[in-house]
Amino acid sequence: MDEVRIDKWLWAVRIFKTRTAAAEACKKGRVMIGDLPVKPSRMIRTGDVVQVRKPPVTFSFKVLGLTDKRMGAKLVPQFMENVTPPEQYEILELNKISGFVDRQRGTGRPTKKERRDLEQFTDMFDFDELDWDD
Repeated sequence: MDEVRIDKWLWAVRIFKTRTAAAEACKKGRVMIGDLPVKPSRMIRTGDVVQVRKPPVTFSFKVLGLTDKRMGAKLVPQFMENVTPPEQYEILELNKISGFVDRQRGTGRPTKKERRDLEQFTDMFDFDELDWDD
């Protein structure tokens, strides 16, 4: 086998959980070879460097072997080498540290300040004194 479709390869080496997800990433321009977005049907060869954008990081993988059959995780290093630059991992670490900073206001759990404001507001009313049967 000297060529294989990029969507099949990305799925086979476990970068994506499904081939559909791999094809979708290609269609959205998140998979590149040589800084050019590729279609799911693009054939790849041994030695190609595939870049996969999974925001906020762009991972880079060197193709060591070709396969279109999904494999166990232990076999993956025979077919690809992770050549992602260290600065991409630094971006990932910074995102983990910042955590909820990027969260849209009003989504998810309340922040400590929002919780305190909520408690202060509800403390203004004495719910035990209210007669709910009226």
